[in-house]
Amino acid sequence: MVSEQSAADMFALLSDESRVDILRAVAVAQSEQNPSNSGFAPLSFSDIYERVEIDNTSKLSYHLGELAGTYLRKVENGYTFTHAGEQIVRFILAENFRQPSGIDSIETEGMCLFCGETQLEAGLDDQYFMVRCPSCEQPVTGYIVTPAQARTRSGAALLESLKRKQATEFSLVQEGICPECGGEIQTEVLDASEQPLPSEVPVSYFTIDACEACLRRYSGPLTYSAAFRPPSIAFYWDHGVDILGTGWWELHSYLRDGRWSAEQIATDPAEYRIELRHEDAVLRVFLDANARTTRTERVRGRDHD
Repeated sequence: MVSEQSAADMFALLSDESRVDILRAVAVAQSEQNPSNSGFAPLSFSDIYERVEIDNTSKLSYHLGELAGTYLRKVENGYTFTHAGEQIVRFILAENFRQPSGIDSIETEGMCLFCGETQLEAGLDDQYFMVRCPSCEQPVTGYIVTPAQARTRSGAALLESLKRKQATEFSLVQEGICPECGGEIQTEVLDASEQPLPSEVPVSYFTIDACEACLRRYSGPLTYSAAFRPPSIAFYWDHGVDILGTGWWELHSYLRDGRWSAEQIATDPAEYRIELRHEDAVLRVFLDANARTTRTERVRGRDHD
């Protein structure tokens, strides 16, 4: 049974280049089909044979038999992808198994949480995109960049794609959905004063978001958890600020100048109040012990004093 296969068994199926070619062929054929609400039409045995360099039909039949049930589904009219096949072929086509290509250092404006420097430097550090402070040499923020992302963009275009990708993924995390595998995210709120953080960092609480399925972890100030929720995104959009198009390193100024703040207002159970300010307007976001939104309120002028 497929369900009894180990991960090693499944990846061993791809050790034969002919099978990888078959997956590529099915994916390319699907991309050439006209869009349909019912999904992609299966690719027939003869269509696959025409698209791959395999000596004879017996060999193709053997390889399809090996792939079926794991990476391909055999249906009445041919073959289509399983979930695993869909995921692995996209990874292969994007060549995300390669190292990201190197890029030159990119100058960008933002703010260092450690020293307040506003002129920062961004670049690749292995598979991570890092923004660093040239003054105190601290890492300001970092996020995973895919080889495909770095291969097709540079400079401002790469920065913009990273902002959007990070914001979109972090928004999913705030809904308890892992952007990597779709598993459930569990969130823990930690008191920054009990953690080994430098005293000059203006963070009172931060979160650790961990996926129970794939173990992917995310972390950041509790204020950022609140900022990337629909009410906060709408609040700032109404005031001409696109939170989803703003990099974390650009948001650090909100913490350093006090426009964003977090405080615990109850214990047993724990409750936190986040205040996000824009000029004379304030959005208050109330979070429970798991950093889930319980309610929000907008206030203006002296109402927030």
